[in-house]
Amino acid sequence: MTAAPTAPPLGGVVPPVCTPLTPDLDVDAASLERLVDHLVGAGVDGLFVLGSTSEVAFLPDAHRRTVLETVVKHVAGQVPVLAGAIDMTTLRVIEHARAAAELGCDGVVATAPFYTRTHPAEIEAHLRRVAAAVPVPVYAYDLPVSVHSKLDAAMLLRLADEGVLAGVKDSSGDEGGLRSLLVALRDAGTGGFSVLTGSELTVDSALAMGAHGVVPGLGNVDPGGYVRLYRLCREGRWDEARAEQERLLRLFDIVNAGGTARMGRGSSALGSFKAALHLRGVIDCPVTAPPQIQLDAGETEHVRRTLAAAGLL
Repeated sequence: MTAAPTAPPLGGVVPPVCTPLTPDLDVDAASLERLVDHLVGAGVDGLFVLGSTSEVAFLPDAHRRTVLETVVKHVAGQVPVLAGAIDMTTLRVIEHARAAAELGCDGVVATAPFYTRTHPAEIEAHLRRVAAAVPVPVYAYDLPVSVHSKLDAAMLLRLADEGVLAGVKDSSGDEGGLRSLLVALRDAGTGGFSVLTGSELTVDSALAMGAHGVVPGLGNVDPGGYVRLYRLCREGRWDEARAEQERLLRLFDIVNAGGTARMGRGSSALGSFKAALHLRGVIDCPVTAPPQIQLDAGETEHVRRTLAAAGLL
């Protein structure tokens, strides 16, 4: 039996929480608690742990459990906590989803299966099975760059209408598709379904189209900026919102710190977020999980200069 969402759609600013690690690559629980305080104190509306920005793909199961236990206990109900149940196949995703629900998370987030190519019918069956397996809302994660499958809009509409899914995090970068989904949901009169954009540099546009909120990786570094942006949009102060969005766009240049000749985009982006949090005194160590490449001193200096220019140091 699927669990239909009973609460209003989740909205606002829901950062995908970085996972601080120790130099020995264990979860740094004390730094994670400070990061949670940094985010909640800025006024965010929820937290998303064990997503891409959390380095979920790099973390063993014991690390994942430590993250869930630490965050749920420390948040203590102040804001909803969503947990990524990210894995290759349905049975493994269900295992992660059940663990998250048992530990007190308020919802789980699941991508399509990956590694093997899947048919749209298999993706729909996958999401239905995950939703049927847990007593908390399930959110679909549209992440075609990583899972090689774009979630079908008709499927999302069907699962929204039936109450199988509570929402979608759209990180596809397809703003035309996002708008079409929002229009179709409105035309169908489907309520209680949350549409969150993962495109953190066009939040003002997404909110103007009718999206309910944003899941910004850069929100780890400057949660207050995204909270201001969201509130300006909700108040219809679009010129001020555009200015704040453009300030955040300039700050986002930290993700370009890493030299492309020696590291990938992911190493550079996640490394820059952690370097920024370290420079701001939020976490103790900026290390990322292997096999990611660490930022060097010059690359970290790029992050420092960008933070200083944004008034964050």
